[in-house]
Amino acid sequence: MYLHIQKSLPPYSSVSSAVSPYYRTKLRGLYTTAKADAEAECNILRKALDKIAEIKSLLEERRIAAKIAGLYNDSEPPRKTMRRGVLMTLLQQSAMTLPLWIGKPPPLCGAIPASGDYVARPGDKVAARVKAVDGDEQWILAEVVSYSHATNKYEVDDIDEEGKERHTLSRRRVIPLPQWKANPETDPEALFQKEQLVLALYPQTTCFYRALIHAPPQRPQDDYSVLFEDTSYADGYSPPLNVAQRYVVACKEPKKK
Repeated sequence: MYLHIQKSLPPYSSVSSAVSPYYRTKLRGLYTTAKADAEAECNILRKALDKIAEIKSLLEERRIAAKIAGLYNDSEPPRKTMRRGVLMTLLQQSAMTLPLWIGKPPPLCGAIPASGDYVARPGDKVAARVKAVDGDEQWILAEVVSYSHATNKYEVDDIDEEGKERHTLSRRRVIPLPQWKANPETDPEALFQKEQLVLALYPQTTCFYRALIHAPPQRPQDDYSVLFEDTSYADGYSPPLNVAQRYVVACKEPKKK
């Protein structure tokens, strides 16, 4: 990509004074050509990623429609719940394959939140605040089924109990997950910073808990290192645990004293 090509070439000004006008012109031409080629490659890759996203969106819409039809078809036997080990593997794969954004980060890239009028689409994964069996509230990983513009409410399914637990929630109880990774090497400002309060998916679970950023990612493939709030430890926080960019969102609740 252009950003990486820029870093691999020496600054034009540092070498232009040491060559003749002929080679200076030729060097300028090579730089211009390299820049144009990199930008063209970037545009091709963006179009390919857009097409992949479009295909994935269509597949999600069909899957959601089939699931809804199955739920309301009494003649079909109930679906089996996905085994937990399989679910954890799928969640890990989803985090690993989250595309990396190149260029100025848009909303839903890294730590950048969605715009105020954004509505998550069917099939999108979100953090959803729901009431547990004991009456307490918790943040869970959920999948959007539908959104009603008339009531401004989502219908979401608990990702851990597909087809069994459906919740109707207001928009303030739903946080869309990042759709792209932010590049720490070029856009560190698009990531949560050290000691920032977040909601993070606890490893090997489908629940989000409050945590402090211990260290942001240093490379595009790196995870966050976070400290989960845990009263069983003397300082109130767990040892550092790794959580992918995909499963870290802003926490709007005040920090506990």
